[in-house]
Amino acid sequence: MKSDVVSPEGFRCDGRRPNELRRFNCDMGTASGGYAGSGADGAAYVEQGNTRCLVLVFGPKEPSMRSAVLHDRATLSVEFNIASFSSGERKTKLRKDKRLLEMASIIKSTFESVILMSSFPRSEITIQIQILQFDGGSLHTAVNATTLALMNAGIPMEDYVVACSAGFGNGHPILDVNYTEEGMDVPVISLGITPRSGKVIMLNLESRLHLDEFEKVVTLARDGCTQMHEILDTAVRASAEALAR
Repeated sequence: MKSDVVSPEGFRCDGRRPNELRRFNCDMGTASGGYAGSGADGAAYVEQGNTRCLVLVFGPKEPSMRSAVLHDRATLSVEFNIASFSSGERKTKLRKDKRLLEMASIIKSTFESVILMSSFPRSEITIQIQILQFDGGSLHTAVNATTLALMNAGIPMEDYVVACSAGFGNGHPILDVNYTEEGMDVPVISLGITPRSGKVIMLNLESRLHLDEFEKVVTLARDGCTQMHEILDTAVRASAEALAR
């Protein structure tokens, strides 16, 4: 018998209510977390539920290829990888090159619109994203971790980029979808916004969703982004205060 995404009592498979985020923890900086020797200029480690993501930022630096030089702005490259040990038996499915390239492309286009690229002409910024443990929501977790890593690297941006996912299952919009729920054929939207302007700069829909349900899911995802902004802003301020001591 097919399980309900939301039980008659109003709970999901991990005990959350439909509008609840997963637990969030993060660590900013190259001086901790075991990646001090990476040579990165900025770093962030994020746990969103059981999904764990590490992002390293290198640059601005001299481009590795002369053909990539742009005289009026920086170039941005993004590498997105999922560790082979991240999810046991699921790893064959997860390591599909096409999907990883697609995720990297989405994140690249998202941050190119926010980073002040013209501040660094004839230079290159590289973002390396590694999903260390996969339990759903890897795209929006990676976006949030990338925002923290770029800020840690001191790279100027117009605003935060905050992201969250939402889905729709057995009549309920649900926030911050996990892997089990993704496996229940729940249509999922990953939404990214710049909170100061409220502008949507990323919207990725994994499968078909009826128009009547689409608005409800986007509204919930936007609410999740607002919550994530408060969480990320608190983390950035705490990191800045720690550096100032």
